[in-house]
Amino acid sequence: MRKSVMGTVLMLCILSVLGLSTTGWAGEEAAAMTGAEATFFANNTWMLVATFLVFVMHLGFASLEAGMTRAKNAVNILFKNTAIISIGLLTYALVGFNLMYPGEFSIGQFFGFAGFGIGTDPDGMIIADGGIGVYTYWTDFIFQAMFAATAATIVSGAVAERIKLHSFLIVTTLYVAFIYPWLGSWQWGEGWLDQMGFYDFAGSTLVHSVGGWAALAGVILLGPRIGKYVNGTSRPIMGHNMPLATIGVFLLWLGWFGFNGGSVLSADPEEVSFVFVTTALAAAAGVMGAMALSWFIQKKPDLTMALNGALAGLVGITAGADVVSVSSAIVIGLIAGFIVVISVLALDRARLDDPVGAISVHLTCGIWGTLAVGLFGGAEFSFLTQLIGVVAYGAVAFVAALIIFGLVKATIGIRVSEEEELSGLDIGEHGMEAYSGFEIYTSQ
Repeated sequence: MRKSVMGTVLMLCILSVLGLSTTGWAGEEAAAMTGAEATFFANNTWMLVATFLVFVMHLGFASLEAGMTRAKNAVNILFKNTAIISIGLLTYALVGFNLMYPGEFSIGQFFGFAGFGIGTDPDGMIIADGGIGVYTYWTDFIFQAMFAATAATIVSGAVAERIKLHSFLIVTTLYVAFIYPWLGSWQWGEGWLDQMGFYDFAGSTLVHSVGGWAALAGVILLGPRIGKYVNGTSRPIMGHNMPLATIGVFLLWLGWFGFNGGSVLSADPEEVSFVFVTTALAAAAGVMGAMALSWFIQKKPDLTMALNGALAGLVGITAGADVVSVSSAIVIGLIAGFIVVISVLALDRARLDDPVGAISVHLTCGIWGTLAVGLFGGAEFSFLTQLIGVVAYGAVAFVAALIIFGLVKATIGIRVSEEEELSGLDIGEHGMEAYSGFEIYTSQ
């Protein structure tokens, strides 16, 4: 009863925040509403709020990637991120949702498909847990659909400034439509890894590492940007807009409260607020870890490392935000901040050119966060099981991405011409500029 009452109060607060009138509802509707109905409305409302917070993350990704790359490629970055969310939503509606949650698996617990499209009858409209309505079928779909597009956004930043637009869109469509939801079914769809006890609360591996493996495959097959490595020396290629990149990170941090908080899959006040706390503290610790280590190594404070430190902490805590203690969340975030700096420097030394550090943030720290559940999550979580899950996802996701990128490379190519790369993808691919009006005209 306490949770029902608190859920009702939470809903009233949410409605107030959204600018909706609660006076009539509180006076008449609430009086007639049962505890179970009030809980249902609170759960469904919170899940929709979490959904639009995750949607805002795509603006964060677009801003971060555009700011961390050069001005001559800003339109291309923004175009890709606009296309990604659209591709993610549509493919998830067409096949992805029923690949990730197939019900009865057709090949053991390894693969299943419930059919094309989405829809349900009245009996399947309410997603229930313990006999209490949690949220609607449509809320379930739209919340999960926002996650699907996130995996492709990770790839966008890593391959920025030299990939053909149409080639990227083809790879994105195939990977998000088929690979991401299929792999997601192994755990979130009650597949074989879920049966083993593998745990990934909100997607350190299922979303971030799956996207990170594809990013790594793309970077390997594309090669570095022109001028990045000269005579064996790595040359920095500065992003053109650090304020925009910083705004992007804070938008992502904000959206992550929906990403992780929504993954509670209810408006339970205790669980949601606890996840908010672990998420925020891990991100803060990630900033401090990356800031300290990069400052020590590079002898100067590096804003880009601090920004990626926040994202590293967020990715790291995502797998276990609901099962680790507050102090453990801080440790996980701090270590993630250290790891992201080491990973960025190591990838650069290996001549793997990732303009925004997406592989280090999402893949490297996604692996760390997943393994951290086995270290900090309690006796019911096995480090070995977590490791098996990491290896399984890595092997299949990386190979699948290599095949998709490789086929596209062998047929239509994946890299723009040298001339187009030097002049910028905005002019070459789009025939426009992000910052126009700077031409110098001379009188005839």
